[in-house]
Amino acid sequence: MMTKEKPKYTGIATATGGRNGNVKTNDGILDLKVSTPKEFDGQESGYTNPEQLFAAAWASCFDNAILLIAKARKLEITTATTVEVTFGANDAGEYGLSAKIKVKIDGLPSEKAEIIIKSAHKVCPYSKATKGNVPSEVLLIS
Repeated sequence: MMTKEKPKYTGIATATGGRNGNVKTNDGILDLKVSTPKEFDGQESGYTNPEQLFAAAWASCFDNAILLIAKARKLEITTATTVEVTFGANDAGEYGLSAKIKVKIDGLPSEKAEIIIKSAHKVCPYSKATKGNVPSEVLLIS
């Protein structure tokens, strides 16, 4: 349990068929066919995969963390956050994930933008959940 306080929200999704199946949320808003990428000998294309879904979730959460930090500092900015999630073998030959978080912030000098993205990486729930488990790099891009 996270806190003694009542949870604010719980996302629920069910997958069937593994990497070549379907994933659906309990409310039916998300209902997607998933397939193994061709890079892993997948046969189908045109469908999403777990790495894309994870990247999308992390990107939106991280971008929101940036916006909340900027708002608290009374800063007006425009942002775009791209997360690249890579699935592959590590040095021990075991499969795992790594991530690159690429952030574009308009409206701030780069020194201030760097401070904001470092703060966002400390408070973003996805960044915190993956800390020590998924090697990640945060980059300010122009």
